[in-house]
Amino acid sequence: MTLARPHPTAFRSRFAARETLVGTFIKTPTSHAIEIVGGLGFDFVVIDEEHAPFDRMATDIALLAARAAGTAGIVRVPSASAEGILSVLDCGAVGVLVPHVASAAKARDVVAACRYRGGSRGFSASARAGGYGTLKMWDHVAASDDATTVIAMIEDKAALDGIDAIMAVEGLDGVFIGRGDLTVAFGAPTRDAPVIRDAVNTILAAAEKAGKPVCVMTDGYAEASDFASRGASAFIVSSDQGLMKKAAAQTLTDFAPLRKPA
Repeated sequence: MTLARPHPTAFRSRFAARETLVGTFIKTPTSHAIEIVGGLGFDFVVIDEEHAPFDRMATDIALLAARAAGTAGIVRVPSASAEGILSVLDCGAVGVLVPHVASAAKARDVVAACRYRGGSRGFSASARAGGYGTLKMWDHVAASDDATTVIAMIEDKAALDGIDAIMAVEGLDGVFIGRGDLTVAFGAPTRDAPVIRDAVNTILAAAEKAGKPVCVMTDGYAEASDFASRGASAFIVSSDQGLMKKAAAQTLTDFAPLRKPA
């Protein structure tokens, strides 16, 4: 039995309210993993166009699977390009996770690409997002602007210098802390090194000051619990491939006594 979940289009309001939300990255360009984790009750999935082999067709199918499974379909786009953002929103994504948002100017550009009113999103009601032409123009505009969640990935040194200005951008719904990229950027030995922990604390403090929610990728409950105590509320736990690898490795460990040579 799974917990009852609000409709996927409620993700933005739930994120803003800092509800505890649990999701996972989707690295495999098929519908099946999304159907499985969505059916189990995950609040959202993040379809990874940046670091996995998704083209527009694969993303389109993945977002259809998210709708079928009743989970919110977020897409990590490969860049902040307006064309890439428009593509996934037309396919029905309820939000975007945008990498390397290192300035307030870039954050404003991202927000503009996601919004009709006050923005520059190209209009079409003929795609999935517009009900394949069944929604009236202004109904589609209102519904899309209300539901689309814009999350900036903070993962560059430059972003830390301008973090308060980034957080202040109107229409930016929240941020994701990219500890992996920050670790590489600082040349730190691990993502838990003091310099990375200081960077994370800077981002968390800025988000709290601005009243905006924070999403972070964690290894599991223990790490998520620590981040929750420090202000994060949305958690990306592993990925479809990571979860499968963990379960497969445990299965081999369980069977080790039977696999010993005679």
